Amino acid sequence: MAGHSHFKSIKHHKAAIDAKRSKHFSKFSKAIMVAAKAGGGDPAKNLSLLYAIDRAKAGNMPNDSIDRAIKKATGELGDKQFHEVIYEGYGLGGVAIMVDALTDNRSRTAPEMRKLFSVYGGNLGNPGSVQFMFDQKGLFSIPAEGLSEDEVFEVAAEAGADDVQRADDQWAITSPPTAFAPVKQALAAKGWSLTTAELAWVAQNDVTPDAEAAKKVEALLSALEDHDDVQNVYSNYVAPEGA
Repeated sequence: MAGHSHFKSIKHHKAAIDAKRSKHFSKFSKAIMVAAKAGGGDPAKNLSLLYAIDRAKAGNMPNDSIDRAIKKATGELGDKQFHEVIYEGYGLGGVAIMVDALTDNRSRTAPEMRKLFSVYGGNLGNPGSVQFMFDQKGLFSIPAEGLSEDEVFEVAAEAGADDVQRADDQWAITSPPTAFAPVKQALAAKGWSLTTAELAWVAQNDVTPDAEAAKKVEALLSALEDHDDVQNVYSNYVAPEGA
């Protein structure tokens, strides 16, 4: 299935380094707590919790830390409340940005988001100001070596996936959010190694600003990801050639 590869513009990724591991664990814990609070502490009956646990395990979060986060959310170890908030705005060059955050204090987080956008030449918008330019998707990738497109597509499509594309040395697969769990289970059942398995906001169209604007956009995306309350950052940014 030829076409645009969403995996080039899904999300601003940064290399995971040991010095930032504790910050990542804090973010994983928040996501687990929110999911468990909303849908209960059993991942077999709570898809959001299952997804949050999978992300935490992929980030090498210890099982006891995962269990502790679930117990906190279900009232066994305390009752701190976190809220899911999506912040939307623009960077330089018309780059649309969505910020997926978990906060225990909206009055603190919103001004901090606004300041970060402003510092790097962007602006924080109102709810809905950019979300219409994104679609929520299940995203998966598996190593392409030894696997044909037809073979991967047959397994993925039968489980509910809607697209399979080659992205460098990976097969990139997308699905509707409702098919996330079935597609993941189908790929894993084949013994294929999942290098990506996440729910994400995928831009419908890409934006490539000029080189000067691109520097500011990349700095903004990095600053947003570094913020303690931010879980994920999505944009339609694509770096200009040679950047």
